[in-house]
Amino acid sequence: MSETAERHKAEAPKKLGFAIFICSSSRFKEWQKKGKTDDPSGDLIVELLEKAGHSVALRGVLPDDGAVIRQAALKALEMKEVDAIVTCGGTGIATRDVTIEAVKPLLEKKLPGFGELFRRLSYEEMGSAALMSRALAGVAKGKAVFVLPGSPQAVRLCVERLILPEAPHIVKHARE
Repeated sequence: MSETAERHKAEAPKKLGFAIFICSSSRFKEWQKKGKTDDPSGDLIVELLEKAGHSVALRGVLPDDGAVIRQAALKALEMKEVDAIVTCGGTGIATRDVTIEAVKPLLEKKLPGFGELFRRLSYEEMGSAALMSRALAGVAKGKAVFVLPGSPQAVRLCVERLILPEAPHIVKHARE
C-alpha cells in the first residue's frame, strides 16, 4: 500500500454506524406474520461489523419493491448516526431483483471496482456463476453505500474482504 493510502486510512473514522436492509419479499412476509424472521445473512453482517468495532444504527427487512427500498435508503441517508448503508439481496437477474435499480440513482458517485473485485473474488470461490452478480457500491450524502447479494457466502466475502478494509476510508473521502 502506498504511503498516501496508508495515511488516508489512518485518518479515517475508526467506528462507523451502519444501516442494514435485507431486501427479500419472502423474509418480509415471514417477518410480518411472526414479528421476526430467520435472517442468516443479516445476522452475519451484524456479527462481522460489531466484531470489527462498528455499530448498527438501523436494521430492517424490506420487500422486493423498488419504491420501499429507495425510501428506506433515503431515510438512512438523512440519519446522522448512519455512516454507511448495506443492502443485502435483490442483486440477481430475476424480475423481482430490483435493489440495484432502487439504490443506484441515489448514488452521487459509483465505485465500479467494488463490483469488479467482488465478482473476481466470487469467481475464485464459486466459478462462472459469479458473472450473474450485480453487486454495487458508491457514495451519497457523505455516506458509503454497499449493495450485496443475499447469500451468506457472498455477505462474508463482501464484508470481510471489501467493506471492513475500506468503508472507513470511503467515508473519509465521501465527507471531503
